[in-house]
This record gives sequence, structure tokens and C-alpha cells, in this order.
Amino acid sequence: MRHYTSNSLRSFRGTSPVLGERVLIDPSAVVLGDVELGDDVSVWPQASVRGDMHRIRVGARTSIQDGCVLHITHAGPYNPDGWPLLIGEDVTIGHHATLHGCTVGNRVLVGMGATVMDGAVVEDDVVIAAGALVTPGKTLRGGYLYGGSPAREMRPLTDAERDYFRYSADNYVKLKEQHLAELEA
Repeated sequence: MRHYTSNSLRSFRGTSPVLGERVLIDPSAVVLGDVELGDDVSVWPQASVRGDMHRIRVGARTSIQDGCVLHITHAGPYNPDGWPLLIGEDVTIGHHATLHGCTVGNRVLVGMGATVMDGAVVEDDVVIAAGALVTPGKTLRGGYLYGGSPAREMRPLTDAERDYFRYSADNYVKLKEQHLAELEA
């Protein structure tokens, strides 16, 4: 089961998004171009996932919340290969976060309003605090909380925080299913 409107899902230059099973794309969101969304991904109201000059890949059970901007860095004279946007599984991307041409591992929580810039690498099991700025090319080691502008390592994650990654992903899969049922009714 998939839900989207013709305006939500758009081709660009002959490339159309590819959706896994049970994907929700809110009718007010836009997903366009070279984008692949894994199973049980949810794209919430007003989110923009724009793969118009490079590829975007989003792993299973990832939630892209309201107002998020997901984009890439194009190949050009200043960056010959550009930067795709690669996001792992069980990732929760908080409201109004911006991910631009970066790599995000599995089981990551990106706080509301956080920004992750070009070429940054976020390893598995990371929390990025609300409003944090991850500068271009920075690597965030797995197992830590990062916050601030620019983002810096604040402390190791607790066991409860590590358990929360899967809880959050599962919670958004359940909520997505409720929204799909309403939209299909």
C-alpha cells in the first residue's frame, strides 16, 4: 500500500522516485527525481525530498518529518563528484531538519531544526540535538550525542537512548499505518 498524489511524486529529467512497500508520502510533501525510499518510510507534511542533480537513498523505517528539506550537492567544478544524500534505516529526522549532501547511518535521531551539511558523515547510533549545525565534511562518531553550532561531541549515549532509536522508528511506522488507513478510506 502506498499513498501519494500526482503532485507529491514527480519525475525529473526522465528519472522517477522508486518506493518500497507501505510508503506514506503526505499529499503536501514533494518527492522528486532520483530518490529511493525503503519499506515503511514516511514523508510527512511540507517535507521536500529533491533528487534533481544527484541521488537520494532512504533506508527502511525512516521518518522524514514535517518541513524537512532533503537535498544533494551537484557535481561541478568545485566538487567533481558532488555529494549524494544517503540515509540509513530506523532514522528519525525531526521537524524542519535539513540534510544536504551527507551520509547518515542507521539508528540516528536528527533533532528538530538541525542541519547536516555537505560531505558530513554521521555514523550509526547517533543523536543530533535540536538546532545543531553539523559543518561540511565533519564525521560524527557512533554512540554519542552531538549538539551546538557547530556541533560537538557532548557525551556517550545511554542504553535507554540507544533503545529509543528502534522505539521511535516503530512508533512512526505504526502512526504511518494509521494515516494510510485514513487516506485509503
